[in-house]
Amino acid sequence: MIAPPRVGVGSAFGSCGELLQGVTAEHDRDFLVTLPIARGAVAVFEPDPHRHVVTVVPAHKTKSGTLARALLARSTVLRGGVLTLLGDLPEGKGLASSTADLVATARAVADAEGREIGAAEIEAELRGIEPSDGVMYPGAVAYYHRDVRLLAMLGALPPLTIVTGDEGGRVDTVAFNRHRPAFSGAAKLEYSELLAELTVAVARRDVTAIGAVATRSAELSTVLRPRPHLDATISAARDLGAAGVVVAHSGTTTGILLDEGDPDLPAKIAGAQHVCAHFASTIIIDHTWRPAPPDWTAPPRHTAEAVNS
Repeated sequence: MIAPPRVGVGSAFGSCGELLQGVTAEHDRDFLVTLPIARGAVAVFEPDPHRHVVTVVPAHKTKSGTLARALLARSTVLRGGVLTLLGDLPEGKGLASSTADLVATARAVADAEGREIGAAEIEAELRGIEPSDGVMYPGAVAYYHRDVRLLAMLGALPPLTIVTGDEGGRVDTVAFNRHRPAFSGAAKLEYSELLAELTVAVARRDVTAIGAVATRSAELSTVLRPRPHLDATISAARDLGAAGVVVAHSGTTTGILLDEGDPDLPAKIAGAQHVCAHFASTIIIDHTWRPAPPDWTAPPRHTAEAVNS
């Protein structure tokens, strides 16, 4: 017998801006590199076999509702239900909140069907909805966000603390990505070189090199979005002995990267908070996602379900 639908749960981590975002020299394709953090989104899908509609809570999460309805339209198990989205990623700040919601939704609906859903299937669903971060993959990844396709998996990042300042306001990622500036050949070449450097740095768990690439990418990002506070923040971070500075290229946050192996970490966290206070309306302390289960793993079915399956 086929097991009846169950309450499905899915999750996805967020990304504290991007370690690098630019355009490849060889193929002229926009890409970003994620900075996975220990915050994210959780989705709960409660099937209702008597209703052929999806109710989304909170109601403004319309993209997740669109995704859930598309998945249910092809399901042989589910008809309708209630999709509830939870999490601790603020919207419009460049922390991959929208993609995390969507990935968590896809996993929750699949979990309710009693199956796992792979990254490729999630990408196929998201491609028609919006540009996306690569948070459906474990660890840091280089990602073609406009195409919603993987470029390369870089791996787990070393333990970092990111003191993140939010300058206020919100950025509509979809609107931001409608406009693509012209990049010079020199700029494209630099972005490709930075990606190569970052790939090696992550493999070697070289915090200094990771921070250097992130800082340079932050400097280059001002072509796309002015950040009047950035130069002073980078200078102060260097004086502090931080690893570097990271920004949400299509968001409102700027973070100071700190090595968690630094014996002076508590003092540097306090110093970084002081630096961020000069431009930020809100300051949050984030940590890189640890090498553990990267997202929701469906729990084993209860004995009764196993007997009926």
